[in-house]
Amino acid sequence: MTELCEEGGRLYATALRAGRISRADAEPAPCLEELSLLHPDSDDPNWLRPVPPSVALAQRLSPIEHEITERRRLSIELSDAFAPFMALSSQATTSDSITVLEGSERINAALNLATAQCQTEMLTVQPSGHRPERSLIQGLERDRPLIERGVRIRTLYPHTARYSPERLAYVDQLSDGKVEHRTIDGVVERLIICDETVAFIPTRDDQKVALELRHRGLIRYLIKVFEFMWDRAVPLSAGAPYETAPDGITDIQHSIAKLLVEGHVDEAIARRLGMNVRTCRAHIAKLALVLGSGSRAQLGYLIAQSGILNGDHRPSGEGPA
Repeated sequence: MTELCEEGGRLYATALRAGRISRADAEPAPCLEELSLLHPDSDDPNWLRPVPPSVALAQRLSPIEHEITERRRLSIELSDAFAPFMALSSQATTSDSITVLEGSERINAALNLATAQCQTEMLTVQPSGHRPERSLIQGLERDRPLIERGVRIRTLYPHTARYSPERLAYVDQLSDGKVEHRTIDGVVERLIICDETVAFIPTRDDQKVALELRHRGLIRYLIKVFEFMWDRAVPLSAGAPYETAPDGITDIQHSIAKLLVEGHVDEAIARRLGMNVRTCRAHIAKLALVLGSGSRAQLGYLIAQSGILNGDHRPSGEGPA
């Protein structure tokens, strides 16, 4: 488990402030004990005491760090196994500049091989604010050797990544002068580019099929797209981007309003902005409340009539485009 249940966050904060919490009050949040965030009070069996966040985090990270180390070792072994064939591959004349990769194992193997060869810079776009713990482990084991070799890494996330504890912890572990993270108002699709040699893009939303691109023209084009978005992005250290503007609409709600007017459904908007559907619908409800809308059809009309899409409504900290 990597996330608290619905009541878990509130009750854990209450327990930390008070120093303890009754067993009865903690019953609505069984995840607190499953995550080892509460333990019995030695003085009174009817009460529970909170485990300090630093202690709980260390307990959770220890097996992850061990697995990362093991995966890095395996990655090195795989790279060594394929090293004798790399020269042959570079010398071969082939028209297969686009390769279809099916299945997570084959995609990860291709990514491991490409990052092992990367010498200058890796560019990545990660559209989802929340990624499974396993996926983050795979990312760490690929990125750390790059940093050790002095490779520059630039990554783009949607603004919602600023509110993902897993993502922030991942970024914190990769703090280095050559590693930069920025966020942008909506991200198109996942993208990974190693030097100017190879790029990876998905072909399905479930990330089970990807394309490995080695066509120079395509890669140059994708680099230009990345740079276009990078210049309009905000450094991750710029702070929370969803402050309420004078019109009562937050930046994320402004982004949702644009997508609503374009005709996107809730699921598509959530995927585009890197959030879950429930959070997206909560923002839509707040947007409807601010504009005084009584229906979805009326909301689209009121958005268009309000003029909120005509203004310069950037996230706080974002400079001129």
